[in-house]
Amino acid sequence: MSASRKCLCCVKYLMFVFNLIFWLGGCGLFGVGVWLSFTQAEFSSLPLSFPSLSAANLLLVAGGITMVTGFLGCLGALKEQRCLLVMFFVILLLLVITEVTLVLVIHVFHDKLDAKAQDDLKEGMKIYETEPGLKKSWDNVQKMFKCCGVTNKTDWFDVLNGTLPSSCCSVGTDQCTDGWDEPCYQKARQWLLDNIPSVLVFGVCIGVVQILALVFSMMMYCQIMCAEKHLD
Repeated sequence: MSASRKCLCCVKYLMFVFNLIFWLGGCGLFGVGVWLSFTQAEFSSLPLSFPSLSAANLLLVAGGITMVTGFLGCLGALKEQRCLLVMFFVILLLLVITEVTLVLVIHVFHDKLDAKAQDDLKEGMKIYETEPGLKKSWDNVQKMFKCCGVTNKTDWFDVLNGTLPSSCCSVGTDQCTDGWDEPCYQKARQWLLDNIPSVLVFGVCIGVVQILALVFSMMMYCQIMCAEKHLD
């Protein structure tokens, strides 16, 4: 076996291992997204801007794309096909650029994004009495987190003519006059931050694997080109 062929085999199996890890990481992200979706099923009628619902959807999409990309990388490495390697490289590069852009946008505009999400939730509150599904979701949120309103319990005054829903108070209270003081948006956001740090660490590890996979895919592409030239 020639030196170039040995080098190609080494890069091939390294790339396969990294993409297998990448694919497993995508399965993990998708699994967490599914878990979060089931956990928040009682809130499904709320707008998607609700913190835990938006996080669940983001993880499902990211996990699904990561799984498909990892599969392409594994297939390209085993088959040693240039077209698959190029497709894998392009998709992965776009994925990395999108992730970096998304992180930067969230970091820079997090205040505006929070304000927009809160406005969407307040707008949705207006159909609380006419939409049974939304009413049930809001009641479940307020009972679970022991909170009231989006940013303040007074958010309900315009919706319910100066009164509060019974879910703003302890379970079993028919008439709620002085509800919980904590706002639901911040309470749900804090719950998400408390339960997601391991996922963030996992995401950073996946990011490192993505960079390494990009490097190995380019190395393997170059090695295949060299091997084909030697054969010629």
